[in-house]
Amino acid sequence: MQKPARFLLLIEQGGSMVARLFDADRKHVMDFDATSEEVVVMTAGLGPAKGADAREWGLALQGHSEAERAAALVYTLDV
Repeated sequence: MQKPARFLLLIEQGGSMVARLFDADRKHVMDFDATSEEVVVMTAGLGPAKGADAREWGLALQGHSEAERAAALVYTLDV
């Protein structure tokens, strides 16, 4: 059974912004377009943390550059 999404990251990937969902263990759940209405709904009332620290997110964000990780917006979702 898949764990519920706990984190939503808005991060650049290939020149465009992508929304990436991760569970509490920082295991990838799914990706979707960061400009979609779902992002607005999911982040309503939440403030993001700036940057995805390599110590916490290194394995989960392999393939993203240090600059992309530093510019990422990390939302902790209510479960």
